[in-house]
Amino acid sequence: MKNIKGLITKGALALLVLFGFQGCNSKLDEQEGQLNTGDVDYTNSSDMILPLIGAYQAFYSRGWEEPLLFSVRGDDVNAGGLGDQQDFAETDLFNYNKDYWMYNSLWNLHYSDIASVNNASELIQNYKDFADESYYDEADQYMAETRVLRGWLHLNLAKVWGDIFIINTSQPDGEIAQGVATKEEVMQYISDMMDEAIPFLPDMRPNERNDVQGGVTKYTAYAIKAIANLEMENYQEVANACGEIINSNKFSLYPDFYQLFKIPGELSDESLLEMQFSDYGSGTGDTSYHLYAPFGPQNWTPARENAESGWGFYEPSMKFIKFMLDRGEEVRLQTSVLFTDRGLDELMEDPNYATLPSWISNTTPDGDVINDFSRALFSSGKHYLPSVQLTEGRNSYGAGKNMICIRYAEVLLMYAEALTRGASGNGMTADQAVNLVRERAGLSSLSGVISQDVMDEKFAELAMEWGIRYYDMIRLDNYSELSYDGRTFSADKELLPYPQAQVDALPLGNGN
Repeated sequence: MKNIKGLITKGALALLVLFGFQGCNSKLDEQEGQLNTGDVDYTNSSDMILPLIGAYQAFYSRGWEEPLLFSVRGDDVNAGGLGDQQDFAETDLFNYNKDYWMYNSLWNLHYSDIASVNNASELIQNYKDFADESYYDEADQYMAETRVLRGWLHLNLAKVWGDIFIINTSQPDGEIAQGVATKEEVMQYISDMMDEAIPFLPDMRPNERNDVQGGVTKYTAYAIKAIANLEMENYQEVANACGEIINSNKFSLYPDFYQLFKIPGELSDESLLEMQFSDYGSGTGDTSYHLYAPFGPQNWTPARENAESGWGFYEPSMKFIKFMLDRGEEVRLQTSVLFTDRGLDELMEDPNYATLPSWISNTTPDGDVINDFSRALFSSGKHYLPSVQLTEGRNSYGAGKNMICIRYAEVLLMYAEALTRGASGNGMTADQAVNLVRERAGLSSLSGVISQDVMDEKFAELAMEWGIRYYDMIRLDNYSELSYDGRTFSADKELLPYPQAQVDALPLGNGN
């Protein structure tokens, strides 16, 4: 959030909604103190961007538990955290407690942010109502951006719970009273909303924007449309949306897969949607961080003194590691997994992996030593920031690291999957799309790729990112892949139960 922070401090105004979803109440909040909507001068069109900045703030303000909960049921991720947060570990085993605080938090935070984003759109419309025509295009673009953020938030909720509320306003009492929409209806709503937004959005990469660098563009909307249609198994629409991104010739894969997930790879030409965090290059003063400690190892010897370790709540699975070793992966496996000696010893107990490649060790390429810790055998390398990349004076695990939400590699692989499932493409072939991704990973090219080749490539490339693997497997009813290491997955486990607090307060029936 490097440039966004600057805009807020210059404008001295951040219009955010703090929304208690159960009570259906909202209020405007300024960073320091309260602001009444009657105090806003809508005739000052130069302030029109400020509600948009508030919408991005809401989008970036993810609770630490949210990305963990999206991913933990996949066969690429184990819960870790042994001895703490037992219901999180049970979720990994497909045993769900509807009273678990994480479920309710994910629901509340996402809907709170939907209300914030919707409020921003309404405020922008108020500015447009008082503006002269020279500001109309700007207002339309900003409102289109809020639609894209709204779409991403609804997408997550529908993946987790299936039937959810569609919320288009900041005061959604009437929309809640109408009840939930089906997952199919939500996905179609998202797809249609992206179509509405695209004509008003910048025709550029997010990192080319000068007003809100890293903000969404028409290609972000195309990517979200593709993901929504993938969930509906509408593969021709997936190919069409991904083809728009590919044929723009604006995006490319960042050449260094390892650094893509670290400071050098921030806002690269690969990024279509990225949450931005920063300490603004200073060892003291304000920060805008995501809490990465849950992803990190509990015990390490950092290359840079005083860098703090993590909590050990997010463990790459042994199944994923063996899958990668069987493929001869180095670049992506070394990037994705932080190894401990204890984990390596357990891996080598399997005679098939008794001898490991020499590059595998508990020392990262940046010199951080991952010592044994009790909560897990491995940690996520994609959520790891080398201690030597921390700003001097900042010691929190992963401090200031961005989080990528959608990247070009995912677009290429969605496109390839759609083509192997019968869609036609007007850009590259499925082979070409897959091989671009494989080339960066140092793997040889494939020819005549089939759907299973693409799914294997997605597993290798996108593991531990936003639950992509889990939602692919349930979309394809591939329950056998999720039944691993003693787990048994079945169709009734696809969705989390509605949080009991929401069932009690909202028209959700008996829950799912």
